Amino acid sequence: MSSSAPYYRKGSRLNVRLNSVIGWLARHGLSLAGSAELSVRGRKSGRTQRIPVNPHTQDGVQYIVSARGHSQWVRNMRAAGGEELRVGRKVRSFTAVELPDEEKLPILRTYLEKWGWEVNQYFQGVTARSSDEEIAAAAHDHPVFRITVRN
Repeated sequence: MSSSAPYYRKGSRLNVRLNSVIGWLARHGLSLAGSAELSVRGRKSGRTQRIPVNPHTQDGVQYIVSARGHSQWVRNMRAAGGEELRVGRKVRSFTAVELPDEEKLPILRTYLEKWGWEVNQYFQGVTARSSDEEIAAAAHDHPVFRITVRN
């Protein structure tokens, strides 16, 4: 049975609680393994949504990957076109451009190499060791944004 709804994997109660703690830590200056708190304006409510993310740098370019799929923050980011990342007092405003699926393969592979220990559960069996074809097939389910920090 297939569904036309975009892929999204809701976190368990434990995941939600851990994300809350990781976001709080980032907001107060402690980044766990490079995590940061993403702030993005809600496309309907206008209120700022905060969520911990794992900014990923490859070849000098920074990306944000949605391991859980087409979440609310992804939809808000598409509408806002950027916002800010925070670790303590260091706040970086940025613009964001979503990558097309055909450009995601190298970013997803290196993201899984670095963050797989945390996010493999959301990639439905795809890991950093998966074939190019397997990662490319999963690309549609995992939005990737290239971010450019504003000066």
